[in-house]
Amino acid sequence: MRNYEVMFILKPDLPEEESDRIVAQMESVVTSTGGSLGKVEKMGRRRLAYALGKYHDGYYVLFVLESEAATLQELERRLKVADAVLRYLTVRVDEEKKRLEKLQGARAKRASKHKPRPKAEPEASPA
Repeated sequence: MRNYEVMFILKPDLPEEESDRIVAQMESVVTSTGGSLGKVEKMGRRRLAYALGKYHDGYYVLFVLESEAATLQELERRLKVADAVLRYLTVRVDEEKKRLEKLQGARAKRASKHKPRPKAEPEASPA
């Protein structure tokens, strides 16, 4: 199983109970197909960087999940056909973690090779 972050933007004019229903529906898609949700963060209404159709604001939701590819494909399919979803983005977090661990390992290796020179004692000048 791999770790993913899925962020989607809902239409801002949806009633709150409707947006909660859509979020719950997407949560059930993940859990029913074998994935596990780590975190569901409802970020609320925010301004979009650019207009999407007639919308300048959107209701942001972030899922942090662990799942197989089939689960993710089903979730993306549902997000794609949902009329209330303006945009969605899926990011695989595993690659980022691997890259950071590799960088930290390289830094530690470099630090262990590079030993600081001992400071030289100042020579006593003849008086």
